[in-house]
Amino acid sequence: MPFALLLALVAIAGATLLTYLYDREALFWSRLASGVCTGMAALGLAGFVLASWLGLTPVTLVAAGALVGSPLVLLTRADWRRRVRADVAEAARVVRGAIVHPGRGAGAELLFYAASALLFWLVFDRAMYQNEGGIFTGVDNNIGDLPFHLGIITSFVYGDNFPPQHPEYAGIRLTYPFVVDFVAAIFVRAGATLQGALFWQNYVLALSLTGLLHRWALRLTRERVAALLTPALVLLSGGFGWLHFVKEAFVDGQGVFGLLGKLEHDYTIMGHLGYRWGNALTTLLIPQRGLLLGIPLALVVWTLWWQATGREDDGKTEGEPSPVARRKRKGKQKQKRVEQTSREHSASVSSGSGAHAPFLALPFSFSKSVSSSMRMMIAAGAVAGLLPLVHAHSFVVLMVTGGCLSLLFADWRGARRRRVGTEAGGSVWARLWAGWRLWAAFFAVALVLAVPQMLWATRGTAVRAGQFFGWEFGWDHGTYNIFWFWIKNTAVFIPLLVAALLWRGREPLVGRRLLYFYLPFTLCFIVPNVYKLSPWVWDNIKVIFYWWIASAPLVALALARLWRRGRLAWRALAAALLAAQTLGGGLDVWRVASGAVERQTYDARGVAFAELIRRETPPRALILHAPTYNDPVFLTGRRSFLGYPGHVWSHGIDYSGRESELKRIYSGAPDAGHLLSQNGVEYVVVGPLEEAEMKKYRLALNRPFLERYTKVGEAGEYRLYKTRP
Repeated sequence: MPFALLLALVAIAGATLLTYLYDREALFWSRLASGVCTGMAALGLAGFVLASWLGLTPVTLVAAGALVGSPLVLLTRADWRRRVRADVAEAARVVRGAIVHPGRGAGAELLFYAASALLFWLVFDRAMYQNEGGIFTGVDNNIGDLPFHLGIITSFVYGDNFPPQHPEYAGIRLTYPFVVDFVAAIFVRAGATLQGALFWQNYVLALSLTGLLHRWALRLTRERVAALLTPALVLLSGGFGWLHFVKEAFVDGQGVFGLLGKLEHDYTIMGHLGYRWGNALTTLLIPQRGLLLGIPLALVVWTLWWQATGREDDGKTEGEPSPVARRKRKGKQKQKRVEQTSREHSASVSSGSGAHAPFLALPFSFSKSVSSSMRMMIAAGAVAGLLPLVHAHSFVVLMVTGGCLSLLFADWRGARRRRVGTEAGGSVWARLWAGWRLWAAFFAVALVLAVPQMLWATRGTAVRAGQFFGWEFGWDHGTYNIFWFWIKNTAVFIPLLVAALLWRGREPLVGRRLLYFYLPFTLCFIVPNVYKLSPWVWDNIKVIFYWWIASAPLVALALARLWRRGRLAWRALAAALLAAQTLGGGLDVWRVASGAVERQTYDARGVAFAELIRRETPPRALILHAPTYNDPVFLTGRRSFLGYPGHVWSHGIDYSGRESELKRIYSGAPDAGHLLSQNGVEYVVVGPLEEAEMKKYRLALNRPFLERYTKVGEAGEYRLYKTRP
């Protein structure tokens, strides 16, 4: 465990330090939030490249840690140490001030983060836990996803899965973005328990996501209340499902407190009632683990876009009120010293002192002619380029929205001022380049990093691309009216969003620049509502959710403006609207945090059987077992002939042939022995899951045929047979 912790700290510290090269204005806590997600992504990609050559060995772990920690060499310079010490001291001072004077704005922020930290602890502690009874999850939507992710993690730790094959369909390339699971595998290989690796990775990424949402909303809205409301709107997402809680509590007579103590179902996912927009935490971030890393990386990119396109190295800040400026107005000498240190550090970096920095810093410090905006766009490209193997949907969203924003935010006026090319103002192409150069830098860096990953992931794949695309109107609305479907699933979110966009008073709520920045994200709502982007149309939510995140600051801004009108009636309205929007998601989150859900994924016998398989079989063994979501083989890292068909189908793989062969083998068909030999199956599992699955197929499990093979071992009702000498 200490080695795993050291790897995590080195990766986070190195990535945090790199933020000083491209973002001079961020506060330390914002830098740390960026460092958590970028550090883990870099550790995962660097570790995977090295492990593909060396295996997941101690040498690989040390080399990966050294690589992602190389920016720490910058601390050998006195000016870098002074800047970091000043920022850390300032961050600590702000926290102390918030504790001593809780009535000020910083006190509300500290309380918000303390509450978030407690909530995440309770929720992620229930995502996966193990005791003498087996392995459990306290999240209904994680029942099927948890074994799949455990299968990926264990395939790297115990199965020597390089190059990676699909954990539930042996012999084909793993195209599912796996970096977040590979990072967990690194921690397990470094000494952490599987439960501990998942918990701590989830926990720090969730805190990072919250901090990045807060900072991004503060930049966009310049409104402290709206910035605090934005993470709540995102993490407690939901619809009008809470009305059914009211009915159960009052009409059905269960009572509010009695019902809160034993919530029996979710309130954002109720398919029989048309509720499909699940809560972000319980439906997306816990089961769909790639999003927990992909969204924070996307937020880093969005924030850099907003900053870079708002100025051309003019030293002005658009977005969050600068704490430096506020304290300067108060005349605090200590802050003046911090500001002076910051200026000295910025001058040092711009003057090319980075020649002594590690190679990761070179793109930002090779010339003092590189503007702050250009540094930000290069950094944004580097972060976006990490995404294809982290979360492919996030990468596509960034590329599409970035392409639209590049047309809306090209610096044409700056290009004319620079008068490039001919005396008449330059040729058309020269002016085009001058206006678009920031975005050209972003796309160039992003594609240099991303294209090799995409080529690697798609080469020789068995995924049928045609299964992913097709016209399908209304997302997953079923038989419900599309307009009513979206209102009941998103509560007052869409009306408040429209109100924010149309708000007119002494000044528009959404200014022209913010409106233009927001517009491309509407595609994340429109396109998935008319076109299927995955074999399972519900998976379109992975794109639609980015529309929700982009819209949340505008909705929060509308609520904050209502609150600031001052009168009791307006404040009551704002509070009621916020409650209406977050109650459904809040009930689902409370259901998990309170421990109301306990779903057994593996019983104690299944865990013991998995240990037997790891002990008695080679890492790359091919095993035939029940095609179900929670077979113990997924805990071993061994290759599966066929796993859960629902997972395999949703990844675009045609499993029908193997399913037919599996049935013939377990039923003892005349060609069963030939099929085992032909497919290279080395071991066969016979147990209660196999018995149950064959009954679903309306076939009998032929035990006499399977018992002709050598029994390797057994645990409870589970038995493992070896089919080869």
